[in-house]
Amino acid sequence: MAQTDNGTSHNGYVPHYLLSGDPFASKLSKEADFVAAFYICIVGIMSTIGNGYVIFMTFKRKTKLRPPELMTMNLAIFDFGISVTGKPFFVISSFSHRWLFGMEGCRFYGWAGFFFGCGSLITMTVVSLDRYLKICHLRYGTWLKRNHAFLCLGFIWSYAAFWATMPLIGWGNYAPEPFGTSCTLDWWLAQASLSGQSFVMSILFFCLVLPTAIIVFSYVKIIFKVKESAKEVAHFDTRNQNSHILEIKLTKVAMLICAGFLIAWIPYAVVSVWSAFGKPDSVPIPASVVPTLLAKSSAMYNPIIYQVIDCKNTCVKLSCFRTFKKRKYYNTSRFYSISAAVKGTSAVECHTEI
Repeated sequence: MAQTDNGTSHNGYVPHYLLSGDPFASKLSKEADFVAAFYICIVGIMSTIGNGYVIFMTFKRKTKLRPPELMTMNLAIFDFGISVTGKPFFVISSFSHRWLFGMEGCRFYGWAGFFFGCGSLITMTVVSLDRYLKICHLRYGTWLKRNHAFLCLGFIWSYAAFWATMPLIGWGNYAPEPFGTSCTLDWWLAQASLSGQSFVMSILFFCLVLPTAIIVFSYVKIIFKVKESAKEVAHFDTRNQNSHILEIKLTKVAMLICAGFLIAWIPYAVVSVWSAFGKPDSVPIPASVVPTLLAKSSAMYNPIIYQVIDCKNTCVKLSCFRTFKKRKYYNTSRFYSISAAVKGTSAVECHTEI
């Protein structure tokens, strides 16, 4: 949408961030800015270290990564990216009580946040589809190869780049948040023109509603399938039972990751829609800050989930070992033993039903 030098569009629309004086001055108290900066600083450090560790350990492996591991690394890269490109801008500005990086810095910050956030969501959408096909359509797992995973990665990065770049080339825009020390998509364009409405509606559908619907559909179908197939699995041979149990475990981890992401971002999406289609200033500034801080913490959750699962597996392995030493056999153990050969290296893992 074309704008005049003072930011007013030719149809008389004034951007929301020009309605209250300096758009980059914080509308919060200094104490509130300090608390927000301190919180995001902690989140940024934990997220950067956690996701950086996941990426480092993945690259450190000497074997080729399997498709699920490629997706895990891709998710960690997006979460790491949003931590190192976004958190410092917000922390510095909040401590300074105003946005310090101008409109160009605002657009970069908005682009980076949307690109990496969208990439994370689409990665989880692909993972949920993979889980759905492997659990509900068993033949699918026999033809999935690494080249298919790389095609999915290419699609994810292209999809996120396309939608994040549209506001930079004229369809939509990035703008300061109402509280002044952060930037995001200009949701308020929905009230300015038909082009703005089409932009907001397209972003909401293709970058939130559609991926969320696919994730929910996939895991609901998986839950029903697991309940239906419980008796069938009991008649499988040991190898197929173990394989099925491992797939279910991977699915539960994926469900936790998706749930954490959606819980963090849905409140922010609700506030954004409210701002886009409600009356100007209908969202109180404090009400817009809390969902923003919650959404910015989403990149921290996944490494925590990985560590919790890893700690649980460690405890299970120790329990398995003690049971083995005491009884000398596993026949009466409540743990499952899954033998997996990874490129010539045998590893025995003990898992409980979670």
